[in-house]
Amino acid sequence: MGISDAVDEPERTVVALTEPAEGVPAVVETAEALAATIAAFGAGTGPVAVDAERASGYRYGQRAYLVQLRREGPGTALIDPVPLPDLSGLSDALVGVEWVLHAASQDLPCLAEVGLRPTRVFDTELAARLLGLERVGLAAVVAETLGLGLAKEHSAVDWSTRPLPPEWLRYAALDVELLIQVREVLAERLAVDGKAEWAAQEFEAARLAPPPAPRVEPWRRVSGLHTLHDARRLAVVRELWVARDANAQQRDVSPGRVLPDAAIVAAAHALPRSVPALIALPAFSGKGTRRRATLWQSAIDRGLALPDSELPSVRGPRSDAPPPPRAWAEKDPAAAARLAAARDVVAAISQERSVPAENLLQPDLLRRLCWTPPDPLDEAGIRTVLTAGSARPWQVDLVAPPFAAAFAALPDS
Repeated sequence: MGISDAVDEPERTVVALTEPAEGVPAVVETAEALAATIAAFGAGTGPVAVDAERASGYRYGQRAYLVQLRREGPGTALIDPVPLPDLSGLSDALVGVEWVLHAASQDLPCLAEVGLRPTRVFDTELAARLLGLERVGLAAVVAETLGLGLAKEHSAVDWSTRPLPPEWLRYAALDVELLIQVREVLAERLAVDGKAEWAAQEFEAARLAPPPAPRVEPWRRVSGLHTLHDARRLAVVRELWVARDANAQQRDVSPGRVLPDAAIVAAAHALPRSVPALIALPAFSGKGTRRRATLWQSAIDRGLALPDSELPSVRGPRSDAPPPPRAWAEKDPAAAARLAAARDVVAAISQERSVPAENLLQPDLLRRLCWTPPDPLDEAGIRTVLTAGSARPWQVDLVAPPFAAAFAALPDS
């Protein structure tokens, strides 16, 4: 049983944390202040806690609008990357230092954009997952490990706002106030559970993860697209999505604020032929939406005028991914049997080791293994497939032997 599964541990009393121990520092927003911060953090000791605030839902893209750091010695720093877009000097001063982040995969891309690239990482969210904690948000993990309450009421605000309100800066400082203490507790638990090496491999994989490949036909992610069943209407969605994205990027505004998905789908259903007909739709009644009605109608007209040969496929782009598992029993009963057996193995290991199934093995990789198995389907072949699919060594060692045994026991093996 994992340390996080103990049933006789008394319930922890949570004490609300409302102020950073040393107060809220002034925001670093000049070259001189940044140079002093770099020198101070380079001279500090131990790991450095790092966080970033974005303006998701308000601005186009995922750039950082505030970077927070805390280390023994210098304490906490709040850096504004808008006037200081190159923070590589700080990264250079911290080479070899462990960076403690919560949900590193969310922050590392925007940190890299401003030149901040760690050489070592400890991810408190990943650690919490490997330990089987029921809730892995930062506030929940702080409460579980330290018995302290961390307010999260400003997590979804517009961090591009300038000047940043004092209460937001207090929130930002608190986000890194306790990360290093949380890291110490989680590291000890990982060692006790025999999961320290698992965590080390996960942290390094998160640090080295490449940026995601651009989506093929990203417009197909429009919410409500499933209600449209003909190519002409899909073409209208595509043209509206392209127009929206270009306008959002030009204005640096979140696309959903420029034109909601619901409005795109409503236009594709109605196929209005004029601006008056367009703005008569309830989804286009907003002032901003009506102001740009000519832009949206032009996009709709382009979709309506496309020749049939240029219409998008109703089925979507071809993919090398296996079909949905619900279709396996009919398409390939042997593959369906492999998937059921593999899922049973993962579920059993998940229960035994107190690790979520999705952290034991990426679900897509599991499906690919079962749909297109190696030949021969033995432990060596399974290891080869999993390793090629970027499974970590600890995952391969844990699942490959029982997968091989489970597959060998199937009637069609």
